[in-house]
Amino acid sequence: MQDYELSILEQYPIIVKSTRKTRGAFFCDTDQGFLLLREAGMSKRRILAVQKLCSHLEEEGYARTDQLIPNQTGEYVSTSEEGRNYILKRWFRGRECDIRKGKELLEGTANLAHLHRFMTEIPEGENAAKCSIRDEYARHNQQLKKIRKFMRNQSPLGEFEMEFLKCFDRIFQWAEAAFEEAQDMPCDRLFQECREKGMMIHGDYNYHNILMTDDGIATTNFDRSGYHIQAEDVYYFLRKAMEKQGWNIRAGGHMLDAYDAIRPLTREEESYLKLRLIYPEKFWKLADSYYRSNKAWISVKNVEKLKTAIRQIEEKRQFLETVFAFRLS
Repeated sequence: MQDYELSILEQYPIIVKSTRKTRGAFFCDTDQGFLLLREAGMSKRRILAVQKLCSHLEEEGYARTDQLIPNQTGEYVSTSEEGRNYILKRWFRGRECDIRKGKELLEGTANLAHLHRFMTEIPEGENAAKCSIRDEYARHNQQLKKIRKFMRNQSPLGEFEMEFLKCFDRIFQWAEAAFEEAQDMPCDRLFQECREKGMMIHGDYNYHNILMTDDGIATTNFDRSGYHIQAEDVYYFLRKAMEKQGWNIRAGGHMLDAYDAIRPLTREEESYLKLRLIYPEKFWKLADSYYRSNKAWISVKNVEKLKTAIRQIEEKRQFLETVFAFRLS
């Protein structure tokens, strides 16, 4: 056990039996169970909001979350001698959900539906949805055109630039289609309804944050939770899973069925989900990252990511046509 780690844990009313380093944190075996210590990575105000949500979930019957442990002074944030802020959380012995296994993929989807049923009627606090998706896509599309113009003026072109420019017109059709689709979507009204109903999302629902344990599924890391259309979580988890499964139509359809069986999507939420799937988000993110980076050196890894994103957009085409009856004109 490192000295700084020990000094932090001494601030809590617990007896530490052993610790083990993990990715960016420490597992702690204590007299109060299995815990996890990590740097806060959030403001104190945000930490209180996350704890408030986890407490609400437990009160409503969803108890398997990584609730924060208060220190000896009743605070959820402990500061090291170097001035770094740490949090201690309840944790679970288990492993990450394997979304390549059909059974676990559906269990993770059903867990999300159960979670969403409990994430309602929460008094509005910080992190309420504010922006319009129409405005977001308009900005993204302008950025993409700006990046294309920038690349065209570069000489010589690297492999990343050549791949980007070669496929730009084809991929940009998807971006324009999503923007046009958004014009007919009542997104602003959906955002307003989610605020009025106190509906929240996890904000980062992926297999890393779904732990399979002997006692059932635990959901962790609500750091990005907020008031939003709950179909946003469905979109994110579905996209992440389908990218690993080559946009398998059958697997994706089963995921949507598993969610609907517990918490049916409304027609407007289904339209929102379709809209989010149409937009080439991964392509935009890679372009945006390129534009903000040191363009003199682009890693081979980023070139491969771009090629993968381009391939996956083509794989997604059949998925959208079959599951959502959307065909790019």
